[in-house]
Amino acid sequence: MNKQKRIQILQRLRENNPKPTTELEFNSPFELLVAVLLSAQATDVSVNKATRLLYPVANTPQAIYDLGVDGVKHYIKTIGLFNSKAENLIKTCRILLDQHNGEVPENREALEALPGVGRKTANVVLNTAFGWPTIAVDTHIFRVSNRTKFAPGKNVDEVEQKLLKVVPAEFKLDVHHWLILHGRYTCIARKPKCGSCLIEDLCEFKDKVE
Repeated sequence: MNKQKRIQILQRLRENNPKPTTELEFNSPFELLVAVLLSAQATDVSVNKATRLLYPVANTPQAIYDLGVDGVKHYIKTIGLFNSKAENLIKTCRILLDQHNGEVPENREALEALPGVGRKTANVVLNTAFGWPTIAVDTHIFRVSNRTKFAPGKNVDEVEQKLLKVVPAEFKLDVHHWLILHGRYTCIARKPKCGSCLIEDLCEFKDKVE
């Protein structure tokens, strides 16, 4: 895919959604960190249902730490992998309290050192909470980048590096939100909705579905 076509795709996505953001509900960097940590192999809808119950009770590292593992499990038991997520969340809160004055660090290495937080989660927090031009590659972005030929790669790291290379600076802050939403609602896994896709004529997917 050439540069001009990529820019046209990004312009259309921007025109359609000028101020995209995550569908996870949050009111602070810490709430976002918790939501993203809980969202691994789970839907944003299921995470939001759980955090709507959890956050009014506990939405700071100290408050969640005080709930303990079993207390956290009570609120997140409807989410997949809730046992390990509860344990990681309590460990993360302890580290935030001990090493970061109870604040979410605006630092990639410090974020990735937190239990249950990998590169993708760190990228989401840096981008959405702190406004960094990072690109978090999830399954949706991986699929869209490869299917459209926008930024093909064999794994999520390759796709991330390709996106960072080919996406112009003016689009970097928002591109991962556009691609996630496009993959979630239009360029879906089993049968993409090519007939109602706003970038169909620019997409280089060979097996388009009407």
